[in-house]
Amino acid sequence: MTYPPPQYHGETGEVSATYRPDGTPPELVYPNGTKVHYLSSGASTGGLFGLYRWECGPGVTGPDPHFHRSISESFYTLTGSMRIYTGEKWIDTEPGDWVHVPIGGIHAFKNESGEPASMLLHFSPGAPREGYFEGLVHVGEMSEDEKAKFYLEHDNIWLD
Repeated sequence: MTYPPPQYHGETGEVSATYRPDGTPPELVYPNGTKVHYLSSGASTGGLFGLYRWECGPGVTGPDPHFHRSISESFYTLTGSMRIYTGEKWIDTEPGDWVHVPIGGIHAFKNESGEPASMLLHFSPGAPREGYFEGLVHVGEMSEDEKAKFYLEHDNIWLD
């Protein structure tokens, strides 16, 4: 494996860092209280990756088993315990645990601990997951055809 081809061709570097201080309000808060912080969207990274902090309360929350055809997804548990489905079994993760799911890998996650939990979600390449996260609020209002179109548009393939 080698480094990818250069994308920056300047001689002196540039001032381009992004800083997001702790305490910045989340971009999205679900009715159940789950908060999503858009740390780095695919748009902000030139499509390289997307990184989100997912904070959920003590109630059960999270998607059922599914896979993606175009993106990988990784989970890094920050606080509490998240259950993550590896495609083979459910595992209980703790702070510092990391799970990577390659493109096409079956996965799911749930907070079933009865306590608040948080994790980082990393997608590569950086697909526009913000539209998916925000659209989930309205899934209950959608017809079956609208749901199918929404999930297809956002590369979520649910298992029966």
